[in-house]
Amino acid sequence: MPHPISALGAAHTAVSLVTFAAGLVSYVRYKTIERHTGAGRLYLLGMLVSVLTSFGLSSTGGFNAGHALGILALLATFGGLVVPALDFLGRARLYLSALAFAFSFFLLLVPGINETLTRLPVGRPLASGPDSPLVRVSLAVWLGIFVIGALVQCLWLRSTRSRTAVPVDAP
Repeated sequence: MPHPISALGAAHTAVSLVTFAAGLVSYVRYKTIERHTGAGRLYLLGMLVSVLTSFGLSSTGGFNAGHALGILALLATFGGLVVPALDFLGRARLYLSALAFAFSFFLLLVPGINETLTRLPVGRPLASGPDSPLVRVSLAVWLGIFVIGALVQCLWLRSTRSRTAVPVDAP
């Protein structure tokens, strides 16, 4: 029997879906979560609201792994915002910021995959819990997508940087 969804749970789900869509739009348009765009700002705000609303939700009655992932996602998001200001990181700033946002995007869906597969379709969910083989395989596939996507993103950033770099001996 699926757990009924509360009003807070419905709001959290809606905010999380908007956050996911904003991140996806940013990736399609800019190949990264670009914080200075509308989609990027919506993603950042949505991530904060999504994580904060998750603290009011718990099927176990207390702090759980989903909450820990939310905190980690916020730390990654904060890192993505702060890293560009750390001059001592040099050229790595661009990569570290992009990877931090990519990691937060990855973490956004980890609890979502579990919740979706254990709740839908209503009355006959596809998975019985987080230890279900379907959930585990789905999370492994999502991890693979993240790793490949992060690699492609770094290669793209490198090629963009090399095409726009100013020669050392330029006037």
